[in-house]
Amino acid sequence: MRANWTSMAIAAALALCVAPSVLAQSKPASDFGKREFEGNCASCHGMNAKGNGPLVEMLRKSPPDLTLLAKANGGVFPMARLYDVIDGQNVPSHGSRDMPIWGRDYKIQAAEHYMDMPYDPEAYTRARILALLEYLNRLQVK
Repeated sequence: MRANWTSMAIAAALALCVAPSVLAQSKPASDFGKREFEGNCASCHGMNAKGNGPLVEMLRKSPPDLTLLAKANGGVFPMARLYDVIDGQNVPSHGSRDMPIWGRDYKIQAAEHYMDMPYDPEAYTRARILALLEYLNRLQVK
């Protein structure tokens, strides 16, 4: 019986030592911000976020290089300003806007997805925009 407890204790100790290194090597299940960017932004801003997407020729104004946002803002990623631009609700409009108002689109998508189930459209929208912004922050040129 004592040998059984000893071998179980050794196995548990080995598991505790090995588990962190295995977890550190595994990739996250999903990069929501990257998925959001690739699905909604890359067509204009490019897969590398440098403003060279396949739809650039159809736009009236070239999309900005999103990897230089912090550099252009004194080294600080302009999170609140970008949130407002992506959400589109608190940005005054002067003429037409090439970039979609993603906040409105996200709310529509949430309503289509959840239908009769209770959900918070503001939280759904906020989560998607914040995931995207976190991804863009990782892309910033140092």
